[in-house]
Amino acid sequence: MRAAFLPGGSRVDLREVPDPTPGHGQVLLATKASTICGSDLRAIYREHLGEGPEAYQGVVGGHEPAGLVIAVGTGVERITVGDRVVVYHISGCGQCDECRAGYQISCTGTGRAAYGWQRDGGHADLLLAEERDLLVLPESLTYLDGAVVACGFGTAYEALCRVDVSGRDRVLVTGLGPVGCAVGLLAKAMGSPLVVGTDPSPERRALALDLGAVDVAVSGADDDLDALLDGPGGGAEVAVDCSGNGRGQLTALRHTRRWGRVALVGEGGQLSVDVSEVLIHRQLTVHGSWVTSTGRMSELLTNLARWGLHPERLVSDTFGITEAAKAYEVADAATGGKVGITWPDDDAPVADRP
Repeated sequence: MRAAFLPGGSRVDLREVPDPTPGHGQVLLATKASTICGSDLRAIYREHLGEGPEAYQGVVGGHEPAGLVIAVGTGVERITVGDRVVVYHISGCGQCDECRAGYQISCTGTGRAAYGWQRDGGHADLLLAEERDLLVLPESLTYLDGAVVACGFGTAYEALCRVDVSGRDRVLVTGLGPVGCAVGLLAKAMGSPLVVGTDPSPERRALALDLGAVDVAVSGADDDLDALLDGPGGGAEVAVDCSGNGRGQLTALRHTRRWGRVALVGEGGQLSVDVSEVLIHRQLTVHGSWVTSTGRMSELLTNLARWGLHPERLVSDTFGITEAAKAYEVADAATGGKVGITWPDDDAPVADRP
C-alpha cells in the first residue's frame, strides 16, 4: 500500500509498505478521507519535538481518518465488515481512569499511542485500528465529515460543552483556523445568537464569514470588541481561544463578561495575565480543554446528523495520496480552510472488499 511519512524539515516521504493484517480486537479499514491537523504541521511536518504526546515515532502520518471496514480480526464484536467509521485518534491502555471515562487523549498508561504519532495513521491506503477506537458514521455524514470530526470538530464540541453554551450566550472565538470555525458553526447550532471571531489574517476572517462560522470577524483590536460586546457587564458570555497564542488567549479572557466562561483550546503560546484583575475580580470560570472523549464524539456525530451540519464544509482543498506533499504544503500556508487527503471509491484498495 501507499503511505505518507513525515521526516521533518517540511517534507513528506511517500513509500510503498506491506498491507497490514488485523489481529485480535483489530479492524482493517480502506481509508477514505484523512485530514491534516495544525498539530501535525507544527510538531511533525516542520520539525520533530520528540517529547511526551508529541513524540513522533516515524510512523505513517495522519491522525484524522475515516474509512470503510474491509476486514476484522478475532474477538471483534461491535464493528462489522462494511461499516463506515471514524477513528478516535488516541488508542489508550483501556485500564486507567481516563480511558475508562472515554478520555483516551489523557491516558496515563504506558500503552498510550496516537494514530499518526506513535502508531500508523490515516495517510495510507489501509489503516489498522483497534475496535474500541472506532465510531460508526451516521448514514447522512460523509467520510470527509468523519475525518474532520476525528479531531477538530470533536475538540470544538468538547470545549463548548465544557462552557455549557446555549441560546443565552454570545460567543467570542479567538483564532479562526479550522478549529475556530468549527467552534463558531457548532455554537450557532447549539443556539448562540451571536458569534464574534477574531484573527489577524484577513483571509481567515473572510473564510470564516463565507462559511457562516461567525456573524462578525475583526482583527482583534480592543476597541472593535468593546463596541461589539457592550452588553450588561461588557464582553461575551462565553469565549473560546483557538489561537494557541498568548495575545489571543488574553483577548479571550479580557473580553469575557463578569461571571463568564472561557475555554482554552489552542495549543502552545505563553500567557501573562494579571490574575486578580482579569480572572478573580471578574469571577471568570476558565477551562483547559484537550480534544474530547469517545462518548462525547459519539454524541457529536448523532447531533451533526440531527442538525444537518456537515463538517466537511471546512475543507477547502483535497488531494489524492500521491499528492500528499502538496496537501501538506497547502495546509502549511494557512490561507484556506481544512486540507484533506481522499480516496475516490473507484480507486479504493480491493483487498478483502465486501
